Amino acid sequence: MAAGEERDDGVMGESGQSRRDRPWLMRTYAGHSSARASNALYRANLERGQTGLSIAFDLPTQTGYDADEASARGEVGRVGVPISHLGDMETLFEGIPIERMNTSMTINATAAWLFALYIALADKRGIPRASLAGTVQNDIVKEYLSRGTYIFPPAPSLKLTTDVIAFSLAETPRWNPINVCPYHLQEAGATPVQEIAFSLANAIQVLDDVKASGATGADMAPAVGRMSFFVNAGIRFVTEMCKMRAFAELWDEIALQRYGVAEAKLRRFRYGVQVNSLGLTEQQPENNVYRILLETLAVTLSRSARARAVQLPAWNEALGLPRPWDQQWSLRLQQILAFETDLLEYGDIFDGSREIAARTAALKQAARAEMAVIEGQGGALRAVENGYMKQALVASAAARLAAIEAGEMPVVGVNMFTETAPSPLTQGEDGGFLAVTPAAEDEQIAHLKAWRASRDGAAVAAALEELERAAREGRNVMAASIACARAGATTGEWGRVLRRAFGEYRAPTGLAASHSPPSPQALARARTEVEAASRTLGRRLKLLVGKPGLDGHSNGAEQIALAARHCGMEVVYQGIRLAPEQIAASALEESAHVVGLSILSGAHIRLAGEVRRLMDGEGLEAIPIVVGGTVPPADAERLRENGIAAVFTPKDFELTAILCAIARIAAAPAARAQAATPAREA
Repeated sequence: MAAGEERDDGVMGESGQSRRDRPWLMRTYAGHSSARASNALYRANLERGQTGLSIAFDLPTQTGYDADEASARGEVGRVGVPISHLGDMETLFEGIPIERMNTSMTINATAAWLFALYIALADKRGIPRASLAGTVQNDIVKEYLSRGTYIFPPAPSLKLTTDVIAFSLAETPRWNPINVCPYHLQEAGATPVQEIAFSLANAIQVLDDVKASGATGADMAPAVGRMSFFVNAGIRFVTEMCKMRAFAELWDEIALQRYGVAEAKLRRFRYGVQVNSLGLTEQQPENNVYRILLETLAVTLSRSARARAVQLPAWNEALGLPRPWDQQWSLRLQQILAFETDLLEYGDIFDGSREIAARTAALKQAARAEMAVIEGQGGALRAVENGYMKQALVASAAARLAAIEAGEMPVVGVNMFTETAPSPLTQGEDGGFLAVTPAAEDEQIAHLKAWRASRDGAAVAAALEELERAAREGRNVMAASIACARAGATTGEWGRVLRRAFGEYRAPTGLAASHSPPSPQALARARTEVEAASRTLGRRLKLLVGKPGLDGHSNGAEQIALAARHCGMEVVYQGIRLAPEQIAASALEESAHVVGLSILSGAHIRLAGEVRRLMDGEGLEAIPIVVGGTVPPADAERLRENGIAAVFTPKDFELTAILCAIARIAAAPAARAQAATPAREA
């Protein structure tokens, strides 16, 4: 059940000589600032030996907004490339022969739209659709659990997923129309068992929906055969390798027993991987090079479950966006492993190992039990809607953080061996990473306005009307989306039409369940600080946790909210993607003592400044704001100069220490007022 590129089952030639397997596809997840800048980056990476493209889209593109909409402010071009229309897609792939390229696009809620733009680009170039190869992530279920870039309620979102699958099976047979994504589950705290169980339950939900739609008829083999997965590999690489073997074996069982797929080739567990970004550390970031290498071995050593495609993070992604050289360094790791070592010359070197077999069997048994729980609730869709899977992930993430804080989970450079010399890798003028300038947003808005002015407005309106009819009538939206792309419609226009048709949705936060608190000693220290602050304030300290902007990575915000409750604070947390106006209004309505903003998209300067300005306008100047996220030192200083009381970054891993600091910050204005009162009276 090889999980890699399609290859022969053996590794020995007719002469008995060892024959090397073909290496996996080598990708770099990339995109930033603009289509023009990203195109230059892709072409440079391809010249350096990269064999496939992996497109990162910015948050407005992922959530169906145009660059000039209020919801997009501060977010354009930061975590990926902004794609607003067909012209942007043409620029993105200028000089790149997409008919000979394997293109992966990390896009979910707007997958149908970005795939439609790609199809429209191929049509315009005269490229047969059947020649296109690649993957669109299109896994909406995990968005409700981890990344948070969903738009619509689960049922219509799954309908869009099945629309893409049905269209692809008919029109682009070499394309993977879904990339079920346990990668982001691990980033949100999932254990290996949860990764396996939740993602396989997700795949079953999607395939059952495809079957119910009638798009494939009675034969599910083509749909099963085009399913792909995108998996995470953490630092415990023996367990991670066994996880991949368990995935492959369980998927083979599901494909055969549930969907009746007789051909072994169509039952392969075909997966790509990006190794763990959650474990990359801001402290001693040079250590991340070793982590990335060891995690890569987990998905390449075992031939029976070898990745089909690999993209590696760069050593500095806990600091900011990687530069071209940083990405090249990660690419060279893959190339050395594939071309200098003898890894690809042998069969599976772990077959027959009792330890590997036992660990794999244990993972399979536990995953089956968890899948049965989800099945008993009515499947993955129901387990999303009732909050079961989200609560389980929040609990697992809390346990992980508590173990790091207590020293039970060693992390070199973080909770052990913390003494270090200054790293020369971070001493340059750029701080060792790439920073996206605000000019990128202004440039994208200018190009967008020019695009709108140059198109046929009547043709766009007609295409959008047909799209809305297709959505409301339950028809497949792909043909109408492609027509919109050709007419010149924009990402925001496509998103607005489907928001009208389907509505929007806010997923459960996962905070309702009971979770393990931090260590008793740390908890006692934090509770003492909270009680002291509450006495100074005259009532229970209230913390408002807000996530402004479009960043949906809620793990940090959820863990702060949970730990704050354990420490005795009153906590208000309303979930992801809040407008600064909503946060300022909540601070007033809830009479919060302190506001904590979680921002991981790089838009912290603009978004935090906007919340501060709005709160000041409401007369809340005395209420402090603290910010958490991936914030470079220079930006942290700017935030403090602009009225932010404190900045916490990934190096601040002790949650109780953060909460002690927040308690002191919250009480400071009241303490100053009390100290000033006797002086005024005197």
